[in-house]
Amino acid sequence: MSSDKRVHPKVTEAKELMESGRMSRREFVRTAALLGVAAGTAYAMAGLPRPAFADSHGNMPFPADDPNAKEGGILKVAMQIQKVEDPATFSWVEMGNQARHMMEYLAMTGPDNVTRPMLAEKWEANDDLTEWKFHLRKGVMWHNGEELKAEHVVWNVTRWLDADLAAGGIIGLSTYSAMLEEHDTGEKDDDGEPKMVKKMIPGSVSADGDYTVVFKLKKPVLSVAEDCYNYPTAICHPSFKAPLSDNPIGTGPFTLAELKVGEKCILKRVTKTTDGKDFVYWGGKVYLDEIHYYNFDEDNQLVALAGGDVDAIYEFGVEQMELAKSLPGKVLAAKTAQTLLLRMQVDQPPFDDPKVRAAMTMAVDNARAKALVFPEGGSVGENHHVCEIHPEYFKLPEMKRDVDGAKALLAEAGHKDGLEVTIDVGNTDGPWHQTLCEAVRDQLKDAGIKMNINVMPASKFWEIWDKTPFGAVAWTHRPLGTMVLSLAYRKGVPWNETHFDDPEFEAALDDAEATLDVEERRAKMEKVEKILQDANIMIEPLFRPVYTMTSEAVNGYPAHPTQYHQFNKVWKS
Repeated sequence: MSSDKRVHPKVTEAKELMESGRMSRREFVRTAALLGVAAGTAYAMAGLPRPAFADSHGNMPFPADDPNAKEGGILKVAMQIQKVEDPATFSWVEMGNQARHMMEYLAMTGPDNVTRPMLAEKWEANDDLTEWKFHLRKGVMWHNGEELKAEHVVWNVTRWLDADLAAGGIIGLSTYSAMLEEHDTGEKDDDGEPKMVKKMIPGSVSADGDYTVVFKLKKPVLSVAEDCYNYPTAICHPSFKAPLSDNPIGTGPFTLAELKVGEKCILKRVTKTTDGKDFVYWGGKVYLDEIHYYNFDEDNQLVALAGGDVDAIYEFGVEQMELAKSLPGKVLAAKTAQTLLLRMQVDQPPFDDPKVRAAMTMAVDNARAKALVFPEGGSVGENHHVCEIHPEYFKLPEMKRDVDGAKALLAEAGHKDGLEVTIDVGNTDGPWHQTLCEAVRDQLKDAGIKMNINVMPASKFWEIWDKTPFGAVAWTHRPLGTMVLSLAYRKGVPWNETHFDDPEFEAALDDAEATLDVEERRAKMEKVEKILQDANIMIEPLFRPVYTMTSEAVNGYPAHPTQYHQFNKVWKS
């Protein structure tokens, strides 16, 4: 809500949709919070009890203090340890987790999929969702003793949209893409066409005084607050220069004490600013003294927990469930839209032939492949990257495996004697990536397609994930299907690893993104999903559940569907 307590008209519209049965109560809570209603108020308006995580104090994004909590101690977590160079170009969740307790966000999306104010204390939008004002909390202290100001946020956003930076996945998010326009560089590309570059539209972001940031968008966007919690959108001090690990100035309760890639990342509480003042953290009480991340691959993390080397782990695979259940501790599960895409680059042979791509998707039964890898939990993918847990998901007709049809298409494409391809796999989330590829390989063989599996070290795969013509690439959970589609399939966005380019798709996605009524948005998503499915740019057998585990001594550990770590209220007994 705005400073004059005006309820945004779309909140009223959403409430009417909820009361008429066209929007679920949980979707109303998420939508109202995006439009600036405090999460607790949104739960009350929906007539829902607030979950434990939502029982926060004031308008804080964190849970309320636990009266039984003990202060002090070190939380040791098993996770892959990666480089921490520039938050704006982070491409993996683990990088974000290493930095998340130092560098914070304007907003925070919790385990309940509801977005709350973080460095901002509130926000408001105009009626058509093209202008948003984020009001910053006063008194937020940087580690160097300065106060966070609106001009610092403007500096960050301007930097993210700098064409020379090409800030990772940020410019693929709907909010930031709505602040860009194409400019002719005066150069020609390899085909002799004008070489275009995206630049920020002047005036798209500005400071209105010391504590208000104004976003002006060229199209309506509902997900602005959610887009402020994507892991590359951490707010850096304007003095920032990469790598972050050399000079980590943030607003969070911790700072980086030691980083050895592939070994450990040590975070310690900030008690003094760099200019010698007492550091006062804006976010209230934090219990832990230190957070230690230690490098363990996913298949060894449970062993580390069992041996007492760590107190918690990033994740374990479904194949380790029986081991997890046999150990003392707490098994935590989250239903997610995390997925593995066996994706093809549409401008690289042989995948530049639509018939080849169609033959490959036609030869695979996604449900059968999913059942071999995740027989329990998760859901079947439909080759369009929208999951059934996304509020706007539209159920398309069931895909049918057609081996004879696949063979016929291959013959038409000039491969009547079969086709041989190689997929690059990094097992970045564990060996289930390879297992899934093997399940797909065995099905493709029936259609005369030989798929070789090139298993690479995760560190090497991270270097080529967006360059390989055929790769098995993990995508993390996003709260909206439209959000992930904007990140991955719009023309020219950095994470468009398939090189997909379809103006009709983008127009349909724009239309869906601007629609508040979930039923209407879902209907519009039929076209969006069908265009992507018919393009046959991916084999997507499944969306997986995520499992993590802690020792009995760890309390308040959140199981987040995106595996984002936010340990402000975690404590050890």
